[in-house]
Amino acid sequence: MEANLFLLIASGVLIAAGVYLMLDRAMTRMLLGVMLIGNGANLLLLQAGGEAGAPPIVDRDSAAAEQSADALAQGMILTAIVISMALVSFILALMYRQYRYRTDDVIEHDAEDQAIAARPATPAAAPDADASDDPETGRMSSSGDAFGPRSFESPVKEVDDE
Repeated sequence: MEANLFLLIASGVLIAAGVYLMLDRAMTRMLLGVMLIGNGANLLLLQAGGEAGAPPIVDRDSAAAEQSADALAQGMILTAIVISMALVSFILALMYRQYRYRTDDVIEHDAEDQAIAARPATPAAAPDADASDDPETGRMSSSGDAFGPRSFESPVKEVDDE
């Protein structure tokens, strides 16, 4: 099996450009990045399928090709096209919703994300301590994980059937 160098370079360029566009904060560039990554992955799957051959149909005689084509690569490409189309439609719905509420294409930092990023890296500040946070500021409170009924914290006692 010989790989087509042009298609490999083209798929690498498509995936690299898609990753670059996905790192931007504009939703339209993110959408274009998802589409480029999907097309680059489809080109890689096309290369993985090998050389062109006869249709993979049982009892079909073809003088043009001695070997049949790999149907698995074709099926995977069709599946990837459907998945990327669904992902693009989902991102388009998110873009429309964001336009309706903010009329802006750029995604900005969220205040809650900044509060979570400002937490210390100690185990006590792990996300499981969220229930004890101050509901107004989102910062950790002095009570720590002391919330909920005490019955959950005491050991379970077995009941005698006498």
